[in-house]
Amino acid sequence: MHALIVVAHPDPGSLSHGVAAHVAQGVAQSSPDHSFEIADLMAEGFDPRFTAADLAVHRREAPPPADVVAEQARIDRADALVLVFPVYWWSMPALLKGWIDRVFANGWAFDFSLDQALEKKLGKLRVHLIGVGGADAGTYGRHGYAGAMATQIDHGIFDYCGACVATSELLLDSETSDPAVHLRTARAVGHTLFDLPEQCVARAA
Repeated sequence: MHALIVVAHPDPGSLSHGVAAHVAQGVAQSSPDHSFEIADLMAEGFDPRFTAADLAVHRREAPPPADVVAEQARIDRADALVLVFPVYWWSMPALLKGWIDRVFANGWAFDFSLDQALEKKLGKLRVHLIGVGGADAGTYGRHGYAGAMATQIDHGIFDYCGACVATSELLLDSETSDPAVHLRTARAVGHTLFDLPEQCVARAA
């Protein structure tokens, strides 16, 4: 079993990068048959800008460019996709959103045209979301931020493509709490990453 862990943060010393590394540790410790790859979008220089070329891909007028094909191949090789990101303005950073905008393209993540029904193409993909937020749980609860994020990301992006969000974590109070607590949670997520097939089976029923 193989996990692709995608992290989007400009500082390699950030808690987000630490969380990604501890998820990877958990995967490695869970079984000698489990492997992982960490995709550091900032370090790799992924271009998140959705340009006219990407619009042509969406319209099925051109094939996807090489950088998009490479990212799609990474996901195709994975049994689990883990997204680790800091919460910016109650959502994901533009770098990660742009990665999704470009990579989860029409013809690969889904098939859509005006003369046919939507076909969801990522039904075998298991997704795990880990957002690192500075606010506390009370703030998220009072304003409905957690529910809004789940609607936008879990349902709006991944369900649209047929992928199952097996786990969705918000690691809060990140600027004031002991980071060791969040790192332990991250390692636990990695350790059980491939033990949750029933999560998606239940949701599909």
